[in-house]
Amino acid sequence: VIQITHSWVHRKFFIMRAILMTDVGPADVLKLTEVDEPQISSPTQIKVRLKAAAVNPVDTKLRGRGLFYPDALPTILGCDGAGEVVETGENVTRFMKGDDVWFCHGGLGGAAGNYAEYTVLDEKEAEMKPRRISFEQAAALPLVAITAWEALFDRAGLKAGQTVLIHAGAGGVGHVAIQLAKSAGARVCTTVSTDEKANFVRRLGADKVIRYQDCDFVEEVMKWTNGEGVDVVLESIGGDIFQRSQSAAKVYCHVISLLNHGTDIDWKEARNRNLSISFTLMLTPMLMDLAEARRRQNKILHRCAKLITDFKLKAVVSDVMPLKDAAIAHQMIEQGHVQGKIVLSI
Repeated sequence: VIQITHSWVHRKFFIMRAILMTDVGPADVLKLTEVDEPQISSPTQIKVRLKAAAVNPVDTKLRGRGLFYPDALPTILGCDGAGEVVETGENVTRFMKGDDVWFCHGGLGGAAGNYAEYTVLDEKEAEMKPRRISFEQAAALPLVAITAWEALFDRAGLKAGQTVLIHAGAGGVGHVAIQLAKSAGARVCTTVSTDEKANFVRRLGADKVIRYQDCDFVEEVMKWTNGEGVDVVLESIGGDIFQRSQSAAKVYCHVISLLNHGTDIDWKEARNRNLSISFTLMLTPMLMDLAEARRRQNKILHRCAKLITDFKLKAVVSDVMPLKDAAIAHQMIEQGHVQGKIVLSI
């Protein structure tokens, strides 16, 4: 009887549901299973009951191409999370039990991600969730908001009155970048593929919308800027879009990319225009364990919380799906038809 009771208690309090990535491959390598709950192992850690986790394109790439860490399988994906603090380490000062938090932590093959019912992280890696948004909206923002902020402001120094071309404006990073740029007083041009997405980005405040499949986006940008080009280009598509984007940038200005473009790039136009070419990978501080950079990213989240409170920034969640449907969410992202973000409700 003692053994049976002990087993029941252990199952109730120390086992959780999670989506495990069991191999590298298609979406069906994601399996709903039961695993041990994570436990606090450091006095500055907090334990969070997750309420929501975002599904990002990087999750699908890690699943399909492999993790950043060798021998990490099986693992739990999902960098973005939001939930309630249920336990604190003895030296935690920033949070208490019952606080609602949001964060970008784990999910790369090292620390466990957020496709799960619980997670543990250091208190310095979380921020208080803005009160006026739901857990699903909060989980949708950290990775894309930090990415867009670092690209537009930290790399390019975007200012009021300047012009910016944001590719894929209806996507996760794109729809946040439009709002951040408008909040800074910039004029925004963006590219989309459908009329539905065009209407979507206009509602977010885009000043100029280009249906890139129907026209040459460089020509349209030049018409919009009276032949000068834009002050900043944010590129996240790849292929020849990165190459051609250099011709859409104003002389002595900035092109920022979120991708690795390999070695087949002709830099002649960038050199002739004296362009600053930058790259943004907001995961670098997590991958390289850069404490100061992590703190800067949390300050970005804090600033975004203020914009949310002031109704200048919102997460557009296109679909909220149960945890068990993580594989379906991956398939939807890979099909390329998502507006805003997909979030798992836990």
